[in-house]
Amino acid sequence: MAQRPTRTSYYEELRQRGYSRRDFMKFCATIAAYLGLEATGVGQVVQALENKPRIPVIWMHFQECTCCSESFIRSSHPIVADILLDKLSLDYTETLMAASGHQAEQCMRDTMEKYKGEYVLCIEGSVPTEAEGVYCMIGGRTSLDILKEVGAGAKAVIAWGSCASNGCVQSAKPNPTGAKPIHKLLSGVPIIKVPGCPPIGEVMAGVLVHLITFGRIPELDRIGRPKAFYSKRVHDTCYRRPFYDAGLFVETFDDANAKKGYCLYKVGCKGPSTYNACGVTKWNNGTSFPIQSGHGCFGCSEEGYWDAGGLYVRNQPFPGFGIEADADEIGTAAAVVTGAGIAAHAVMTNVRKKKLINNLIKEGKDADKEL
Repeated sequence: MAQRPTRTSYYEELRQRGYSRRDFMKFCATIAAYLGLEATGVGQVVQALENKPRIPVIWMHFQECTCCSESFIRSSHPIVADILLDKLSLDYTETLMAASGHQAEQCMRDTMEKYKGEYVLCIEGSVPTEAEGVYCMIGGRTSLDILKEVGAGAKAVIAWGSCASNGCVQSAKPNPTGAKPIHKLLSGVPIIKVPGCPPIGEVMAGVLVHLITFGRIPELDRIGRPKAFYSKRVHDTCYRRPFYDAGLFVETFDDANAKKGYCLYKVGCKGPSTYNACGVTKWNNGTSFPIQSGHGCFGCSEEGYWDAGGLYVRNQPFPGFGIEADADEIGTAAAVVTGAGIAAHAVMTNVRKKKLINNLIKEGKDADKEL
């Protein structure tokens, strides 16, 4: 059996690249915050990255556009790319590795053999199943065959982006390639879905750091997404939410209401039915997210979003509090409720006044009788 090479820790690699202790601690604190860990959790992240050897990673690309990798390497913190990509022990990735052809394939096979049950398999893209999988071939093999072989020995599988998590546009009707997300083709190994088109770089980093720190996958929601990042609706953290509650909406993308920054629900925003960290973490160094750029949410982190009635067609009334029943009725309902409240207040005030007057009259009559 071949002897395993010695793997250095993440902290050792960072020090060699010129990062200071302060840089390292800031990174650990930032990632811990993204993961929603308590203050004590920062120490756990620090200890793990200081002492644990780098985990080997195989990063596959199937039917996709590579936007997930692009998002990842453009994270707001340079250490994300350095520690989790360049220095993650990224043993195989068609996009970023220097090797090619037989040398690249050998790198992947060496990792599979030496670290069976220990490596993490990261996947971008859906997998075609029609025509025996010929729509996506790598080295003369179908992506489906490769997925099953490499996935069988993985410690965990991370489905990056909407293509790998829910099929995205490739699986939209009529789906000529028979594209399917990873969880429908692979079983017997933990699968973490990190949907988004693309997912946020810091979210991707957070998922990997959780695996490194705790040695297990993070807590997932009912469809397999990390709760730390997919537990709240975009609607709940959107800065335009007050306009929604007030019944102030954009009717067309070029109207006066759009210039005022009103709610985009009527022009198809799927924020009220989409779970993601877009409005909190954002993209491109925390600069913005689609709604902040004046475009409604597509709902890309939800299953089947591409076929869900159209990207610019608003959702049917969705469950929630009464104020969320129907956008067209919100303004009217608010006005009616306000008017009813004012009227009720006036009536009750008059009733109290009348009662007070009657009591005063009665007290006066009683005083007259005593005299």
